[in-house]
Amino acid sequence: MLKTQIYRLVEKGAHGQRLNRFFDFFILSMILLCVVSIILESIPEVNERYGLLLKRFDLLSIIVFSVEYLMRLYVSDLTHPSGNRIKSAFRFIFSAYGLIDLLAILPFYLPMLIKMDLRFLRALRLTRFLRILKINRYNDSLNVIWIVIKEKKSELAVTGFLAFLILLLASFIMYYVEGAEQPDQFPNILAAFWWAVATLTTVGYGDVYPITGFGKMISGLIAVLGIGLVALPTGLISAGFISKIETKKKTEKNNMCPHCGKEIGG
Repeated sequence: MLKTQIYRLVEKGAHGQRLNRFFDFFILSMILLCVVSIILESIPEVNERYGLLLKRFDLLSIIVFSVEYLMRLYVSDLTHPSGNRIKSAFRFIFSAYGLIDLLAILPFYLPMLIKMDLRFLRALRLTRFLRILKINRYNDSLNVIWIVIKEKKSELAVTGFLAFLILLLASFIMYYVEGAEQPDQFPNILAAFWWAVATLTTVGYGDVYPITGFGKMISGLIAVLGIGLVALPTGLISAGFISKIETKKKTEKNNMCPHCGKEIGG
């Protein structure tokens, strides 16, 4: 059946025949080349010399990705089963992968409605091919991290609120202290807030710094607080992750037979 063959081609390539694997690696190569093309296009010297070639490749990639999208839409009742084909199609279109695929090609067809260049979204399509790179083995670890984040959401929320409060107070103080001395660097509270974010996260910008004594003191205090506030969420997640891993190892150890080393009940 044609639909079954297309389904195996676009969805089962990692476990299918040579043609299926070739299709996956071909699309993967096209995505990588698109990312490289977008990067090269942003370099004026390269774009001036090879701009026409890059545009032709972009047109070719649009054709390839459009055909692939239509193929996936055609087999959506197999990949996203629902009550009928229309519901399945909508489930695919509004799925995470479906939206990324659509936004990557839609600006080409609707240039008057969508002004933003969304070609960078093609890089996100690389996640579809994690099974080829055999990264699925790390899914358990990612799930553990997500569980830890959900369990520590209260502590993380308190930390985030505290950081926001410090940023807000610092931006008010810096605006009133430095605004009169440096109207170009601290023209309003929002500009001071952006400076506070850069300072609190210990990034900092050499071209924007306080010149008054009180401003320097506030800046130093924010920088010191930033070290602790940035490290605190990381510590919470790391501690929770280690605790989950240790609990998992103990559970697996208790389920193992001490004589044969096999899982009990397995």
